[in-house]
Amino acid sequence: MIRVFFAEWRKLRRPVLFFGTMFAVVGFTALITSLLFLMIDSTRGNGREGQIINRLTLELPHGLSVGFSSASGFLGLIALCIFASQTAQEYTHGTLRNLLVRQPRRLTLLAGKFLSMCLFALISVILSAIVSVVFAFALSGKAKVVTTAWSTSAARSGLMHTFVNVLISVIAFGTIGMILGLLLRSPITAISIGVAWLLVVENILAATVKHSAQWMPGSMATTVATGGDINASYSHALWVLSAYLAVGVLIAGFFFRRRDVTN
Repeated sequence: MIRVFFAEWRKLRRPVLFFGTMFAVVGFTALITSLLFLMIDSTRGNGREGQIINRLTLELPHGLSVGFSSASGFLGLIALCIFASQTAQEYTHGTLRNLLVRQPRRLTLLAGKFLSMCLFALISVILSAIVSVVFAFALSGKAKVVTTAWSTSAARSGLMHTFVNVLISVIAFGTIGMILGLLLRSPITAISIGVAWLLVVENILAATVKHSAQWMPGSMATTVATGGDINASYSHALWVLSAYLAVGVLIAGFFFRRRDVTN
């Protein structure tokens, strides 16, 4: 598994992929955190889904983490795309057969690739957290937000809890992407279906079917990142998300072991 891990990591750290992805992480995080503070007086809202996050909320200890948790959805989409493309392209390029010659145990190969991509996700989450905190302090003065509570132990503890929740959410999104990549065996198809479901289908269902949001995988992954919201509690979101992932992993693992390695 260690050799598979480093082999996959060699692919993930290619400059175009690595720095291009990290640039997108920095850009999205900076944009979301900036809008949170620069639009603090806007009646259209400055948070996710048009939520209004006022100064009193931002001045609390957990206010330091609001921008970071708000960026979790975009981090999740990026992870989904990376996990899906890196998995499905082995079929498209015909390289999976060569990999299995070196490592014939298919599930071991899959586990090594997954752990390597999880490291990639971890780096993106760390970078996002740093950018969010830096921009929060930099823009707090312009937004007239008092940052005294941000220097307390409660703020540091809240930031750490948010970091763990966002990481869980991002890896969950990535796992969904990997499952789609294994089942569909096409990067474009896997990414298209994954993004369309998360951004379009789930929003339509949430708007038209009452209480459906609390049973959607993408919505629950975002709820985990924020530590719970109006749609569902943190524990409910975690259990629902875990159930989706468990079923998806079992199905994808079964087909990966049984199907031919060519697309």
